[in-house]
Amino acid sequence: MAWTRTTSAQLDLPPAQVWSVISDLSRWSRWQPAVSGARLDGPVAVGATGSYSLSSRAFRALHERTAPPLQVTAHEEGRVLEISQPNPTGEMRVSWTLDAVDDATRLEQVVSVHGAMTPAVVLGVAGALAQDFSTTSARLALECGLSPDPSRVKVVVAGGSGALGRLLAGDLLRHRHEVVLLTRSPDASLPYRQVQWDGRTVGAWADELEATADAGVALVNLAGRLVDVRPSPANIASLRTSRVESTHALVSASQQLERPLVSWLQASTTAIWSDSGEERITETTPLPADGGLPQMTGVAQPWEAAVDGARAEHVHLLRTSIVLDRDAPALQVLARLTRAGLGGRVGSGRQWFSWIHRDDWVRVARAALGLEPGTTLPDGPVVAAAPEPVRNAELMASLRRVLHRPAAPPTPAALLHVGAVALRSDPALALTGRHCTSQVLADAGFVFEHPRLDDALAELYRG
Repeated sequence: MAWTRTTSAQLDLPPAQVWSVISDLSRWSRWQPAVSGARLDGPVAVGATGSYSLSSRAFRALHERTAPPLQVTAHEEGRVLEISQPNPTGEMRVSWTLDAVDDATRLEQVVSVHGAMTPAVVLGVAGALAQDFSTTSARLALECGLSPDPSRVKVVVAGGSGALGRLLAGDLLRHRHEVVLLTRSPDASLPYRQVQWDGRTVGAWADELEATADAGVALVNLAGRLVDVRPSPANIASLRTSRVESTHALVSASQQLERPLVSWLQASTTAIWSDSGEERITETTPLPADGGLPQMTGVAQPWEAAVDGARAEHVHLLRTSIVLDRDAPALQVLARLTRAGLGGRVGSGRQWFSWIHRDDWVRVARAALGLEPGTTLPDGPVVAAAPEPVRNAELMASLRRVLHRPAAPPTPAALLHVGAVALRSDPALALTGRHCTSQVLADAGFVFEHPRLDDALAELYRG
């Protein structure tokens, strides 16, 4: 049995500066929250031994009593460090590889486990070491001495503690932008300055939108309740209110600014078109004339309308499709079902699935903020979707291929409805679809790094 997780990030620092921290295991706990302490018994070299302790109370004592010493199993000065730790039936390895990219560093981390105890090791250690690498690498950048560049735009992210917020915040910090999160519940484990707000009223948090440097301030609004809930009238009202109220508060705050925001990135969703059947959708496609599905168009349309009146030089409505990220709940559920032999088409399997790889989503968001070199986007809607949507049957077949699973029976729509009740989910998320692509990105010359689904999933599940 084997398990591997490969992740990477770019840090706006020279490799030597990153290596000075990576190669000093005594500093591992300062940027890896899963580790509470580590050491090597001698200089970094193949064969050197050491130990580390876990932050998790649930596994720390067991690990300290039973874990043998770790060992350096690969070392290339300034570029590669690998450590391993055996277990009774196998081994866990963690490696870091640094490559120079212009004046920056591309860092790749690989965590792998093999042996009969793989599930236990993943649960207790390896999974935590691989989790949320965007945030972990941001911590690493700070530990390496990275500081914001005052000539670069400060970015305030409302709702930045969610999955997409962490992806974007980590990227921005590693590129030397000052990042501030507006959040209802500050999280001490995040490496960003956090300012509390209630998401409804203008308060002291509004001071973060006031420009104090020539580069100015940009705002990213991702605030809103998670959408995967039963489509009851009360839940739909809550989804809508959580988005509209927070956007109104941000708009009111912007209207009091001495200087306009340089850009406003307003989150939205391709679900604003509800279930569009075979229609080919781009930014200019009209919204459903009948109002669409209440939990889709009925939430997204007032969410977008709430940004009217924002005091910003540029406003973009980022209509995001399904973001493919191995850590995202939606893909985790599909992967678990596929591994369990339930990875067949859902319903008819003909519903369209528009998607975007997490790295491309970050690049589109950066372009909308005016931070992606060589790409300028016009104000207004931007569809964040890869250029090759697939049908649900193709999605499930692609997942089976990348996860090495055989053909599977379909999931009838009726069964999905029953399961959705038990899971308190919305079956429409799987049974409806949209064929969405972006004419705006194409006209701007934006080139996707992951335009095809098979390649995107293979990158996410590589190793």
